[in-house]
Amino acid sequence: MSLRVLTALEARVLAVLVEKQFTVPDSYPLSLNALTMGCNQKTSRDPVMNAGENEVLRALDELRGMSLVNRVSGSRVERYEHNFRRGINVPGQAEALLTLLMLRGPQTAAELRSNTERLHRFADISSVEAFLAELAERQPPLAVKLARAPGARESRWAHLLCGEVLDAAPAAAAGDPASRDDEILQLRAEQARQAAEIEGLKAQLAQIKAELGLA
Repeated sequence: MSLRVLTALEARVLAVLVEKQFTVPDSYPLSLNALTMGCNQKTSRDPVMNAGENEVLRALDELRGMSLVNRVSGSRVERYEHNFRRGINVPGQAEALLTLLMLRGPQTAAELRSNTERLHRFADISSVEAFLAELAERQPPLAVKLARAPGARESRWAHLLCGEVLDAAPAAAAGDPASRDDEILQLRAEQARQAAEIEGLKAQLAQIKAELGLA
């Protein structure tokens, strides 16, 4: 199925529906109120959002138009369920990985293995990487491996359901050896510049003394 690029809120709504199916099955499908609260959670979310119910409802309408969400009838309160796995034709393992990437932003394979524990239990990191690689090789790709940040041991992965990722790799930490080496080189260069300036001032002072006949 060909999908358009999702907005950040549409991706969040879809991911929350998948997450809550596994973490609070007794409350699933979700009401609009419960779904809005899930989108605006302060924990396990990156970025943190502050969406209103009307905004979430518009996102739901768009997702229903793409057959990624269904409205459930037969209840006094309208409820919503996702059709994510079937809608984009991925296995459950890939669904879990994409869900966590939509909820928490770029993560390493090790972080994803830990964070997807309640959605799917991966045997090891290599199995996580295998499913991520499959997502990256699809046409169009659904995930991408980002360039490794300075000082980082592992590369992070990101989803592509909201379009291309502008990777803002975190700057090297203050405790990073590479960062400390750069600082030391900068300090040494500054010390050399100051030493040369002092020597120049000494020479000028000596010349002035000589011209004035001072000892």
